[in-house]
Amino acid sequence: MLSFISAHWMEWAIGLLSFGWGYLIKKMTEYKNIKDGLLAIMHDRLYQMSTFFLKEGYINTAALKNLEYLYNSYHALGGNGTGTELYTRAKGLPIKED
Repeated sequence: MLSFISAHWMEWAIGLLSFGWGYLIKKMTEYKNIKDGLLAIMHDRLYQMSTFFLKEGYINTAALKNLEYLYNSYHALGGNGTGTELYTRAKGLPIKED
């Protein structure tokens, strides 16, 4: 039994490493896809909120806080300049409480 193990341990090790590597690649791809999907949803919300308040011509404090929270998460995930531009423009709107 020991001679069998010593003769074939390398095959087992390579098999386990191959499985582990494949699993890691699969999980990394899955993580990237989830991140990209979340980023797309956040961009859409950022776009919708910003354009709504830009059309209104003002923003209230609660909406500004919500927009800031959304933008910070969006930016931390690597969001692009389109979201930043919209956020900056909406942030510059006059604050009007309803």
